[in-house]
Amino acid sequence: MAATTTTTFSSSLSLIPKPNNPCTTKPLSLLPKPFLKPSPLSLSSSSPPPPLLVHGVSQYFSSGEHSLPSFEDGDEKPREECGVVGIFGDPEASRLCYLALHALQHRGQEGAGIVTVSNEKVLQTITGVGLVSEVFNESKLDQLPGEFAIGHVRYSTAGASMLKNVQPFVAGYRFGSIGVAHNGNLVNYKQLRATLEENGSIFNTSSDTEVVLHLIAISKARPFFMRIIDACEKLQGAYSMVFVTEDELVAVRDPHGFRPLVMGRRSNGAVVFASETCALDLIEATYEREVYPGEVLVVDKDGVKSQCLMPHNEPKQCIFEHIYFSLPNSIVFGRSVYESRHVFGEILATESPVDCDVVIAVPDSGVVAALGYAAKSGVAFQQGLIRSHYVGRTFIEPSQKIRDFGVKLKLSPVRGVLEGKRVVVVDDSIVRGTTSSKIVRLLREAGAKEVHMRIASPPIVASCYYGVDTPSSEELISNRMSVQEISDFIGSDSLAFLSFDTLKKHLGDDSKSFCYACFTGDYPVKPAEVKVKRGGGDFIDDGLVGSFDNIEAGWVR
Repeated sequence: MAATTTTTFSSSLSLIPKPNNPCTTKPLSLLPKPFLKPSPLSLSSSSPPPPLLVHGVSQYFSSGEHSLPSFEDGDEKPREECGVVGIFGDPEASRLCYLALHALQHRGQEGAGIVTVSNEKVLQTITGVGLVSEVFNESKLDQLPGEFAIGHVRYSTAGASMLKNVQPFVAGYRFGSIGVAHNGNLVNYKQLRATLEENGSIFNTSSDTEVVLHLIAISKARPFFMRIIDACEKLQGAYSMVFVTEDELVAVRDPHGFRPLVMGRRSNGAVVFASETCALDLIEATYEREVYPGEVLVVDKDGVKSQCLMPHNEPKQCIFEHIYFSLPNSIVFGRSVYESRHVFGEILATESPVDCDVVIAVPDSGVVAALGYAAKSGVAFQQGLIRSHYVGRTFIEPSQKIRDFGVKLKLSPVRGVLEGKRVVVVDDSIVRGTTSSKIVRLLREAGAKEVHMRIASPPIVASCYYGVDTPSSEELISNRMSVQEISDFIGSDSLAFLSFDTLKKHLGDDSKSFCYACFTGDYPVKPAEVKVKRGGGDFIDDGLVGSFDNIEAGWVR
């Protein structure tokens, strides 16, 4: 049973038409004064910041685990928070939030939480480790009354410190209570935290999201949404966040728009925010539009109000949402994820053809690209690999070691499809290359005559600092080897990646609106102080959600 904690706080592709983003067109002279002069992070050591109590779960830990390890400790680095939901104006807000989080489960599978605001203006929260269905049940949802709520799903590493970093976070400060759920990663987190700690702030978690709460608490701006703007002006990096107070819901997206955030509306008028449109679909909310890069949306009893966080003329949306993270049935950055991946497969078939008998995919994220490849090449697509969706974190391995144990737990080859065949296997990406080599070996052991790898993304040569947990650049195989060398390493008969130039060509006029840092090493926001995290976060690990290193670390012998 999942551990949970409950707290009560008082106080060319098909495109979706995009309305003009006022945050890219509004001149500075028309903005409120607080936008014109971003206040610096300046705190006087002689006057400590106001008290800020961030909800923690200290009752779950021994005293030895209360202390915060140094930032160099790999287990305690800030983790990416991967899926967020916000709902305003529905009497079943907590249940709808629960369902929406279930729809976003692919974005985070190791922790979940919901915060609601009761009719008595009390913020109540339940967070826990595990899947959404493990954290919440009927009785827990009954403890979360109210008409507005925010929710969160996340990845993190295993261990006792996991629960304290599960969001949403709830904090009490001098003007009331606030809850926040965050998707992204702040590249100046350590600098901000060090400055705050020098001036007396006390941190209860190792999450970069807690910095945002402290910045809001020390801000002198009024009203509340201006405190959020004041805080966000000091942030660098990726953030799509939803906030809740006693009487309003606020959604905000960073000026580059790295991570997705959309807005919808239910038939009863309830406003819904979510990381992907698939969450809107499940709770029967109609998609209206994206939250624009640099926009703050405030929802209260008077309706929805839009403010510009700061104008920015060049969004840098994460291209990997279309390659890997988002569900195929979602609309992300105004584009159909399914159609994007199908076209990527078609491009591979056009630019990197090979004589073959069958096209298969590495499930699940490689399936749509494989369908595109098969359709363009005229070769039948078949299920040559079956994925198990019932793999936990800990396994009892027999005393005689099984080769490629982690891969075999997740993927099973179909001999009837593969035996004696020339096989094209389509995957979304190659990161370290270790999993790809195991998959190739698995296919050969099942009788494949030839194995040709086709990758529906350009080579990944640089780490991501904006909400995706990738290995360091030194560990990325495409940063160390040529395509032919990678093919030799993984044991395939041939290997081809999606062409970066062709990818940009097919994105058309929108190509400048995407971030390609993982393919080029050209970072829109320079990550001068951040060391790439290892283990946890949004995994990119050769096309499978979750790192096999984490599986192996969980073996019981």
